[in-house]
Amino acid sequence: MSLSGEREGRDVLAQAIGALRPKLHRYTARMTGSAIDGEDVVQDALLKAIEALPRAGDIVNVEGWVFRIIHNTALDYLRRRGRIAVLQADDDPDDVADPGTHGVDPDIAATSLRTFMHLPPAQRSSVILMDVLGHSLQEIADVTGLTVPAVKAALHKGRLRLRALAHAPEGPPVAPLDSGERARLAAYVARFNARDFDALRELLADDVRLDLHGKSRLDGRAPVGRYFGNYAEIDDWHLGIGRVDGRPAILVFARADAGAPPLYVVLLDWRDGRICHIRDYRYARHVMAEVELVAG
Repeated sequence: MSLSGEREGRDVLAQAIGALRPKLHRYTARMTGSAIDGEDVVQDALLKAIEALPRAGDIVNVEGWVFRIIHNTALDYLRRRGRIAVLQADDDPDDVADPGTHGVDPDIAATSLRTFMHLPPAQRSSVILMDVLGHSLQEIADVTGLTVPAVKAALHKGRLRLRALAHAPEGPPVAPLDSGERARLAAYVARFNARDFDALRELLADDVRLDLHGKSRLDGRAPVGRYFGNYAEIDDWHLGIGRVDGRPAILVFARADAGAPPLYVVLLDWRDGRICHIRDYRYARHVMAEVELVAG
């Protein structure tokens, strides 16, 4: 798939993004150690891709071009949070054995997101791209900016480290919600389930932001208030509370099958007792494949 011409390029890019988004998220979730943070990185990167398109010229490999933007956006995220030490492989390519190549490795693909955070970024990205997503050595080099020998070195060290970590004890269990968090979420969920949306609108800060991931973004109390009206028009949901990636979260279940796992989640940020940010993943349900979920 290639892009040539801005109007055609936007259409092709939109189609490619829809098809690639779950795959992009698998990458960023492991790069950031969180399914939620990974989706934020995807959203930021795709905005950058759309902005960069008029200056990009002919793009022969759309997936590779988008992945380079995704990779660099993930590194920017890690830098901002002080979670990145090096950008290149920390090995001499001539000092390591050839790691060999293979496709997706089910054991590595099933490794917890937090475990990947023990790898330096070059090792992390190389292992994810090959062993989780099935990219070739050259494709990894193109995405990361490393040489092929450096990718081989990063794969070798990263795989050794992950094998060692597989036998390490699990970290401490996720702490339960404290009483204040639980009370605040329980009150919100009770009002939502009762369809008392006017009461929920009263909780919105004037500068509230809504990210309806995969669909739209709204800013301001009046536009975000209409979000609740959209939920009033459908009857396929029932809300509960829990944790997602260690964070307080609202879990959205199918109303007809409340015993099934949640379909998606909603996260709230509060400031001075009012809601300042809503993140709703109704249209980004691929996130659920990667989250660490604790109900109740």
